[in-house]
Amino acid sequence: MGRAFEYRKATKLKRWGHMAKTFTRLGKQIAIAVKAGGPEPENNPALRSIIATCKRENMPKDNIERAIKNAMGKDQSEYKSMTYEGYGPHGIAVFVDTLTDNTTRTVADVRSVFNKFSGTLGTTGSLAYLFDHKCVFTFKKAADTDMEELILELIDFNVDDEFDEDEEEGTITIYGDPKSYAQIQKFLEEKGFEDIGGEFTYIPNDLKDVTDEQRASIDKMVERLEEFDDVQSVFTNMKPAEA
Repeated sequence: MGRAFEYRKATKLKRWGHMAKTFTRLGKQIAIAVKAGGPEPENNPALRSIIATCKRENMPKDNIERAIKNAMGKDQSEYKSMTYEGYGPHGIAVFVDTLTDNTTRTVADVRSVFNKFSGTLGTTGSLAYLFDHKCVFTFKKAADTDMEELILELIDFNVDDEFDEDEEEGTITIYGDPKSYAQIQKFLEEKGFEDIGGEFTYIPNDLKDVTDEQRASIDKMVERLEEFDDVQSVFTNMKPAEA
């Protein structure tokens, strides 16, 4: 398994550990996709991708349909994607992905947590050099899939030659340039792959060792950030705890 996979595997439960929070996060993503491309999945690639992710996260069908219906309402708020970055305790870099209808409220909430934990909220892009920003696609592996050939074809879309396979789930995960998200999704669908779920992530270039006491402090900060409904995901360059 590669660096990206190991980091995402170690942090996924921490980011998405609460089912209600996960469904809220996905509901906002559905709302954005519906407003941008309509409520019909067959005509909306972004919505198809999010629905596939919802299914993998065991989001009930009724919840998905309700989120789509709500997004069509005239009184629904417009969500905006915002990323905040800075240093948390012990010099750990922190990225906070949000979807918000009130940026003033969201930045105040995020800043309050950084301040509480003696951190510093930086300017946009100030910590970009510490992370690789990637789009991630997970899809069902077909029996006749030749991964070397598939990755070679995807090179034109700036997909990494490193991929991860989950034999238990029967899925493949690939990583690519976020700017190529739509092209990668279209290519995979045209190749006939099923349940193509996509997302964006930040993979740290270098993981920082911490003591158990320091880890506890950083974990508390991350947990506090994740309590806000506007926060979608929190990423750090803290080395994951040993399993």
